[in-house]
Parts: sequence; C-alpha cells; structure tokens
Amino acid sequence: MPGSVLVVEDDRELRDVVRRYLERAGHTVHTTGSGAEALSLLETGGLDLVVLDLSLPDVDGLDVLAAARQGDEVPVVVLTARSQVEDRIDGLRRGADDYVTKPFSPTELVLRVQAVLHRTHSAAAEPNATTYGGGRLRIDGTRHETSLDGTVLELTPTEWGLLAVLAATPGRVFSRYELVNRVRGYEFTGYERTIDSHVRNLRRKLGDPGSEIVQTVLGVGYRLGWSHDR
Repeated sequence: MPGSVLVVEDDRELRDVVRRYLERAGHTVHTTGSGAEALSLLETGGLDLVVLDLSLPDVDGLDVLAAARQGDEVPVVVLTARSQVEDRIDGLRRGADDYVTKPFSPTELVLRVQAVLHRTHSAAAEPNATTYGGGRLRIDGTRHETSLDGTVLELTPTEWGLLAVLAATPGRVFSRYELVNRVRGYEFTGYERTIDSHVRNLRRKLGDPGSEIVQTVLGVGYRLGWSHDR
C-alpha cells in the first residue's frame, strides 16, 4: 500500500539507500538528516509514516517520535543502532510501531513499512462502530476511534490494532505470537514480549476497567473480557 514516507537519517549514504528501496516499492519519499526539519515536516502534515533514526545531530530522535505521536499520530518505524532489548522495548513503549536495528536488510525494512501502512489503513477502513460491556466501550473502525464511558481514548496504531484484534472475537484467547502476526503483519519471534508492553499501555489508557477488558490468560495470552452488545 503506497504512502508518503519521511526518512529521517543523518547518514546520507544510508538515507539514499532507504529512499531508493522505498521508491521502488511505490512510495513517495521525503528525506532529511535533521531532526528540526523533521519536526517542521510533521507540522506541515501529509505524511503517512516516518522512518526515524533516534541518533540525530541536532534533536533527540525521541522528541521527533513524540511529535509524530501527537495530532494526526503518524506511524513511526524506528531505525537505529540501539540494539539492546531494553532499548527496543523503550522505543515501542514511547509509541513506535516497529523497531529495526542496524545493520539491517533494506528489503525487510520496506516490508515492515508496508505492514504498518497496511495495518493503519485497514483499521481506518473498518465499517461501523461496535459497542461492548453494555455500551461502555465503543470501537469505531470508520473513524479509527475508541471511547470508554464517552471519553475518546488516544491510542497508538499498535494499541488500536491490538484492541481491534481482541475485540473482533470477544472471549477468544490470542497467544502473543498470534497477536504479533495479526497486529504487526509479519512473523518475528523477538517481538512477542513487546506485546506485554503494549497491553500495559492499553490498560493504562482504559483506566480502572483496563485489566477487566483486556484479560490475561496465564501461560496462553490475552482475550477481550467484555462481550459485544447485540
């Protein structure tokens, strides 16, 4: 699914490689090596996704990530040399939709970009709104909006995808492996544990009934605890 992609990477040679691969896949690509310029482009709007290096010379990449998560909530694929598991989990906690470490395969990066774009557009195209728990939880696929007790929740694309998968079949238990594949759109065992982080964030945004809505089934995975309304 072609989109308008901003590549933020201070290594010019690497930036050009990523641009070429994305353009071959049909995407419109904007590039910059400056975090300040990236912030300006995000304010301008019109972007479908950002490929973001966290180590930028002028602005902390995490500040760019935070800016992308505000307003229109542009999806972000982090591209960085920070390869420790703790770094990946921290990036995902802060709202990244995927995390690619250097060195990397440009082809794999393109596939991950396309998976995030597909997931985002598919969620936005879901018809109608469905309510759960006697109308308390409302999921509107057309507007890409979730509300609880009348309050709209600001969910990241990954949190939205996670809730949408669980809500599609209330009561069904999904393993972490299934959720990784359904929400992220590809198989990668190393990301199974990050589902727990997204679930924690989702429950926090759901407030007091969070653990009641997204239930843990020990040794198996997660399920939606509330039934949809008839």
